Amino acid sequence: MAAEKPTQDVEQAYPVAGSDGLDLGFGEREKALVWKQDLRIVPLCAGIYLLCYLDRSNIGNAKILNEDTHNDLLSETNMTSYQYTIALMVFLIAYALFEVPSNYFLKKLRPSRWIAFLMLSWGATTMGLGGVHNYAQVTGLRFLLGVAEAGLFPGFVYYLTFWYRNSERSMRVALILASATLAGAFGGAIAYGVGHMNGAHGLSAWRWLFIIEGAPSCASSVLVWFFLPDYPESVHWLNAEEKELAAERLRLEGSHGNASAMSWGDAKAVLTDWRLYAHYAVYFGISTPFSSLSLFTPAITSGLGYSNLRAQLMTVPPYAVAYVVTVVVAWSADYFNSRGLHSAIFSFIGAMGFLASAVLPAEAYLSRYGCLIVAASGAFACIPPLLGWLSSNLRSTAGAGLAIALNVSFGAPGQIVGVWIYKSDEAKIGYPTGHWTNAALLLFVAAGCIHLRLYYGWRNSRGSVDGSGKKYAY
Repeated sequence: MAAEKPTQDVEQAYPVAGSDGLDLGFGEREKALVWKQDLRIVPLCAGIYLLCYLDRSNIGNAKILNEDTHNDLLSETNMTSYQYTIALMVFLIAYALFEVPSNYFLKKLRPSRWIAFLMLSWGATTMGLGGVHNYAQVTGLRFLLGVAEAGLFPGFVYYLTFWYRNSERSMRVALILASATLAGAFGGAIAYGVGHMNGAHGLSAWRWLFIIEGAPSCASSVLVWFFLPDYPESVHWLNAEEKELAAERLRLEGSHGNASAMSWGDAKAVLTDWRLYAHYAVYFGISTPFSSLSLFTPAITSGLGYSNLRAQLMTVPPYAVAYVVTVVVAWSADYFNSRGLHSAIFSFIGAMGFLASAVLPAEAYLSRYGCLIVAASGAFACIPPLLGWLSSNLRSTAGAGLAIALNVSFGAPGQIVGVWIYKSDEAKIGYPTGHWTNAALLLFVAAGCIHLRLYYGWRNSRGSVDGSGKKYAY
């Protein structure tokens, strides 16, 4: 639930003098604090998520890397396309099972410690994939990769509630999530370069791909352990006045590092708030396009007339455009305080991109490539406002970690759907099943956002939610 901003209370309680001896305005002091936090938090978190996304999606690049010489992942492990899909699904099953427990440990063990441990785990697992020889080994390591990566994204969304107000989170979530689009762009470029290493030191290029992309996560975990800030009240780079200002800013609409662990009452309040399940259902709808684009963009571009290493390179533009669109949409959603409407509009745009891809002739390569760019931009851009909208409408900060983890967990079945809809036997006819499915689900997301927006408007028109003057955020 959206909380009123305690601007005047903070300004009266914490006047701070500037270097010229005059009191700085509250707005300037708050902006300075938020900027100081941004410099320490956002680039580091974006870099972490970039590495995470790179390590989860590189199996899609490995699948087609040097397949013309039969040095690809499937050929050398004797896996069928069906077994490959099972390996993708197993990752997502582990991802769904371990999201909620991981958010619990993030608070219990401190964010810096827990996220560093997860990074080391998924980096080592990714490097291990460079040594697999059969289907069982691929599937087992993909399960472990899902366990390790499960807690990162819901953990980040929860983590930001310790540092930022409701109106500030969508943009930060977008900058972190948009690094996934950068990872997709970098992944294609890296795979293109690594493809030329085929046979180096007796290893196929796809093995080098896993090793090269897993190593930075392992090395970076040390930096995260020491440099990721935990909570405003515990960091050394905020002075006493800044810590007080940070605490007061989030008194009504943030989580607190020194708060007690979530009680059963907090958990029950989240689990029985049926309104939240509408948010979860909408997130399920967006998860299928997100998952399928993550894993099958190389295969989709390969089916657009591009072959071998050029197919890897052509995955870069859709992700690059999606990065820009995602950041701009998140900024606009925060600026206009209208997250539901932004998510509805861009999920509809994404649906039109997939719909056009489905109805265009299979040989219309250039047009369908343009549609892929539109579809990816719309699908990615609507996710940060959705997450910001959910966190803005939570009644209890204590239960925020559970609600956010549940939201992402409900998306896991949608991601499992995403691994099945792009069928290898439909490559020559343009993957119609995948495009139709994604178009339908994005239209469902748009309709769900509109209905939620209307519901919150109706509730607000009847007065405050709980008698305190607080209203639901749009």
